[in-house]
Amino acid sequence: MTALTAFCQEVKVIRFDELEKRFSGNPDTVYIVNFWATWCVPCVKEIPFFEQFSEKYKSEPVKVIFYSLDFKSKLSKEVIPFIKKNNIKSEVLLNQDNDEKFINAVSENWSGAIPATLVINNRKGIRNFYEQEFDFDQLEEIYFKSK
Repeated sequence: MTALTAFCQEVKVIRFDELEKRFSGNPDTVYIVNFWATWCVPCVKEIPFFEQFSEKYKSEPVKVIFYSLDFKSKLSKEVIPFIKKNNIKSEVLLNQDNDEKFINAVSENWSGAIPATLVINNRKGIRNFYEQEFDFDQLEEIYFKSK
């Protein structure tokens, strides 16, 4: 596993199956995983809404994770500077495996297009996948449906 630090934040390069283990280890938390890339204009546009959501609900059992689909070779020259420039405080991970197996592990309904978001609440057996861009109100709506 590779990791680089962006200001106070470490960006880990992990496989999706490693991330899924965290979901099962904390069943009381709702996970909102946003799949994005620095080059994706709609992804960049929605990031402030996820950050606003994360700040508003920081005292609740909900965790926003940005799961970057940028190439590993772009981590230090593009991903880290992007995180710093945009002052991203939520956890940022970088995908290790960009292949069809990874896409199907997230959702069999995923075409691979981004932005995309996965919402998981293991306690309630919820695993909802959205292949779309979100605004703040829409994020609140999917959270309230999932908590």
